[in-house]
Amino acid sequence: MYRTKYCQEISSADVGERVNVCGWVQKQRDLGSLIFVDLRDRSGIIQLAFDETTKKEIFDIAFTLRSEFVVQASGIVRSRGEAVNANKATGAVEIAVDELKVLNTSLTPPFEIVENSDTKEELRLKYRYLDLRRPDLKNNIVLRHKIAKLARDYYDENGFLEIETPTLVRSTPEGARDYLVPSRVHPGTFYALPQSPQLYKQLLMVSGFDRYMQIARCYRDEDLRADRQPEFTQIDLEMSFADEDDVMSVNERFIQRVFKEFCDADVELPIRRMSYEEAMDKYGSDKPDLRYGFELINVTDALRGCGFKVFNSAIEDGGSVRCINLKGYADSFSRKEIDKLQDFVKTYRAKGLAWAKYSAELTSSFAKFMTEEELGKLYGAAGFEKGDLLLIVADSNPTVVFDSLGALRCHVAKHLGLDDKKKFCFVWITSFPMFQWDEEEKRYVAMHHPFTAPKDEDLHLLDTDPSKVRAKAYDIVLNGWEMGGGSVRIHRRDVQSKIFDIIGITKEEADEKFGFLLEAFKYGAPPHAGMAFGLDRLVSLVIGLDAIRDCIAFPKVQNACELMTECPAPVPQNALNDLKIKLDLE
Repeated sequence: MYRTKYCQEISSADVGERVNVCGWVQKQRDLGSLIFVDLRDRSGIIQLAFDETTKKEIFDIAFTLRSEFVVQASGIVRSRGEAVNANKATGAVEIAVDELKVLNTSLTPPFEIVENSDTKEELRLKYRYLDLRRPDLKNNIVLRHKIAKLARDYYDENGFLEIETPTLVRSTPEGARDYLVPSRVHPGTFYALPQSPQLYKQLLMVSGFDRYMQIARCYRDEDLRADRQPEFTQIDLEMSFADEDDVMSVNERFIQRVFKEFCDADVELPIRRMSYEEAMDKYGSDKPDLRYGFELINVTDALRGCGFKVFNSAIEDGGSVRCINLKGYADSFSRKEIDKLQDFVKTYRAKGLAWAKYSAELTSSFAKFMTEEELGKLYGAAGFEKGDLLLIVADSNPTVVFDSLGALRCHVAKHLGLDDKKKFCFVWITSFPMFQWDEEEKRYVAMHHPFTAPKDEDLHLLDTDPSKVRAKAYDIVLNGWEMGGGSVRIHRRDVQSKIFDIIGITKEEADEKFGFLLEAFKYGAPPHAGMAFGLDRLVSLVIGLDAIRDCIAFPKVQNACELMTECPAPVPQNALNDLKIKLDLE
């Protein structure tokens, strides 16, 4: 046998036993009459020992071993006596090797295979097969497997059936851009890779499979961020005869199990719920980080008619003035650092950042433009007192105020070290707007997707004021990251047709693109609801990663390329000819 035990399975209980191990040489230490080799496999590291009792031909082979050689070793497990390495799980034992084979040699790797490598990410991704040998990255991939397995087990226990849906689907409007796949058999036509299994899982509900789940691969041709990839995996599910409470209940118990199993954290149920309106008003974001305070304070009324033109003009133009009060942190930011905060909010389209700092003395960027009475109203509304730092944004566009201050509160919290990755603050965000206005296209678009049901009490607004309609949608947010989301779905043909009409999809287009769904609704579609977790994001949050790339075996980079295989890449002209495709790259 190549192997009888993994390296890290060997312990003091095996002393005197013969074992076979295989793996990669982490390090070889030549001490003259002694040679020690750290052998690494998926599980960890074991020390191989070669001494005066070792056969000469075996000792000579050990002398030639270099980093990343692939070897098989056999020998007797023995105690390391007083030479115990307490920093290693196998540090109390070693293998006295009497048989050794070099299964393959290795070039010197372009970087050292060690935990927490400081090698540039571009180089590590080019040699990802080497990068994945690093223990920390390997452990991330193992944990991802375990979370996916737990998901399958949990949903199976709760009556869900895992059903695969197609990955070659029809391209449909709305959402991100599709990745298109040309058909050779039907020239001039295209499949799309699914952005989600949304329509198929709804049709499964019509089919009577009342609890569905899938570890689903999804594809979106959109700009990448730290928490986005062009291809990703989600834990996808749908339930018939279910409402928002049913979906939230079954899924927060899943969350509770995951974080207990892998973080030993007790998630208190039920998880807090917060409306979209409250989240935006208090935190400037529908993904609020609740590990710290710094809530947004609306000081518009206190500043109405004041002498400072920046504030007053924003108010008169229908905007608002809001602030965050960093209570007790006045001395934590120098003037230079405050100037950097001004540059930060400008990246969110804010024109500037007004501030007041009350440390040994009170200083501000705007006091000279206002009366003592006006300042008193502002400071009173903001709860501003000695030791505080007040950061204020004013704009005629409320979205700019929310976006800039929402991002700023997270930015300063990170600066202050308040973003503890071992602290888990979950919240459901609910009652999202059903629609948002697209200024470029001059039409409403669905805030989530066009298959989300409006709240029953808002149905009458579909005809009179769509902007006020709220959706039966919900997102689960952890520490400022959207971990998953879903909604109650539309199951009535008339309501679905109305939503298509509001977002500018004509009856003809709806019949062409979604006729199969509308037809299915004629045959007894049950009420249904569902959601999906981003598996990559869930794993990242459990581990405490800053980017999801480090829990994906072969991720893409910012421009959607894979550095290792250098894809996407051109294809031969004859392949394009088969597909009846002619390139025009001018």
